[in-house]
Amino acid sequence: MPLQNRRLSGIFALLVVTLVWGTTFPAMKALTANFTPVWIIFVRFAMAAVLLSPFLLRAGRGDLRSGMLLGLLLFFCFVAQVEGLALTSSNRNAFICGLNVLVVPLLGVLGGRLPEKRIVLALVLAIAGLTALCWDSGSWGRGDTLALFSALSFGVYVKVMEVRTQAATSLLSVTAAQIGTVALCSALWLLLREAPRGPEDIANYWTYLGQHTARYWINFAYLGVVATAAIISLQTWGQSRTTANEAAVMYSFEPGAAAVFGFFWLGEALTGRGWLGAVLLISGMIVSQWNSESRPAGALAPE
Repeated sequence: MPLQNRRLSGIFALLVVTLVWGTTFPAMKALTANFTPVWIIFVRFAMAAVLLSPFLLRAGRGDLRSGMLLGLLLFFCFVAQVEGLALTSSNRNAFICGLNVLVVPLLGVLGGRLPEKRIVLALVLAIAGLTALCWDSGSWGRGDTLALFSALSFGVYVKVMEVRTQAATSLLSVTAAQIGTVALCSALWLLLREAPRGPEDIANYWTYLGQHTARYWINFAYLGVVATAAIISLQTWGQSRTTANEAAVMYSFEPGAAAVFGFFWLGEALTGRGWLGAVLLISGMIVSQWNSESRPAGALAPE
């Protein structure tokens, strides 16, 4: 595949990833009324891990190590994000989590490599769009701090993924390993921190979870099958064809998508300032692709 077509296909894949991720904010927000954040993460990633488990059978040690490292980072991203989502509005959570677009180029600067001018301009537009889209009144709270930690963790995750996917032997093996790691980490967290100890409490605990999980099975199925198994696989594939800076700008569109889906799902209104923010975000995405420099093709052929 020609280099330019390879990059464009990766960019389009990340655009789809971002749009679907936008739906997860209202989907998870609806679930936080009845479930703890870690239970939501566990069910979501356990379903995805089962679907992708066949790809672990032929995984090499290097891919398993990469997947475990990425999965550990991803677990902390999601714990902080969903914990924060339970304590604040989906728009505000999306705005603060969207600040991860600053983390990737900052890591590059700390490593002695300045971002390209087009990326700087795109980041300015993206941050302006995020601010216009999701700004609301109110003092800083614990939910905002958790969302900020999620943004920092996700920025590190994006940068590590850029390196690890370029050296991977099998993208789907890396993806399956990281999703399985998130499921395992969340299961351990539930056992150590949330599971009740007394026999009666245990019975009530599982009865409650069973009844409500069955009630919201469509939400969990969507989050596990579509938004996790399929989309993280697509993200891994797409990011192997783009730079971390370009991926960060593409991800900056996520709060815009979250605001749109939040309106239809949760009834959260999108104001004129919100539409302005969406336009600025899209502008940032376009600017990120102007006069882009070529980069070496990834070491991994698409599967």
